[in-house]
Amino acid sequence: MRLSLATTLLALSSAASAATQWGFRDGSVSVSAKGGEAVSEKFTSAARVKKAVVLSHTSTLKVSLTAEEGSKAKRPHQAFLVLRETESGLETPFPLSVKDSGKGTVKLTQKELPIQFLRSENPLEAKIVLGSFGTSKAIVASVFDINVVRDPRSGAATYEAPLRYGKRPEIKHIFRSDPKNPPKIISLVFAAAVLATVPVLLISWLAFGANLSHAGKALGSAPIAHTVFYGSIVAMEGVFFLYYSSWNLFQTLPAIAVVGVVAFLSGNSALGEVQRRRLAGER
Repeated sequence: MRLSLATTLLALSSAASAATQWGFRDGSVSVSAKGGEAVSEKFTSAARVKKAVVLSHTSTLKVSLTAEEGSKAKRPHQAFLVLRETESGLETPFPLSVKDSGKGTVKLTQKELPIQFLRSENPLEAKIVLGSFGTSKAIVASVFDINVVRDPRSGAATYEAPLRYGKRPEIKHIFRSDPKNPPKIISLVFAAAVLATVPVLLISWLAFGANLSHAGKALGSAPIAHTVFYGSIVAMEGVFFLYYSSWNLFQTLPAIAVVGVVAFLSGNSALGEVQRRRLAGER
């Protein structure tokens, strides 16, 4: 029987703990203007202020209360005065300065309000939010409304809506066309200029003592080196022609790298053979 009674008491204790909720008492809102008398109204979590509180550009709004956990005054972890614009649903919090005794206050003027609140034609809803760690439930209580009255001399508040993420109009990109070769007449002019240098090159080659009679001996001593070296020179010209006519840069660069390596290796052997004949006095 004692075991059954203890179990019942434990269950009742757990139910009472789970039912504990944050609340407040001594809630009041006052509005004071420079050189004027403060107007104060009382509110509770169950009874809000009936008339909207008027907040002008020269007045200061003050909210004070005593936070309670269950029936004990206590400092909560979260304590805010939240203002809400009823038409758009926009909310902004103002933290209460709460002491260990649970007494908390917050002051605000029109300068602290977002521009959207100053443009609102409807009263702002004021809510008290109290909560903390533990099993106690938080409280969100609507306590009064605020009617914001702007200074008529300041004019209408300007506001530009921010860019929101979402579906945007379709964007159609028009890419620049691929680069094209210059006109054929220009290409022909430069080709003729290059071909005109070939006779000059041959005449200069003969004037400086080129010995064509040694061609057979050179090919006999190092046929692969001389043939591959000459072929790599022709191949390099072919690569440049293909780049001009149809290839892109990513096709041209690997081909240049391969032909360049072949020209370097074969040229080293071919010029070595020419050097040996020069040292032997044959050139």
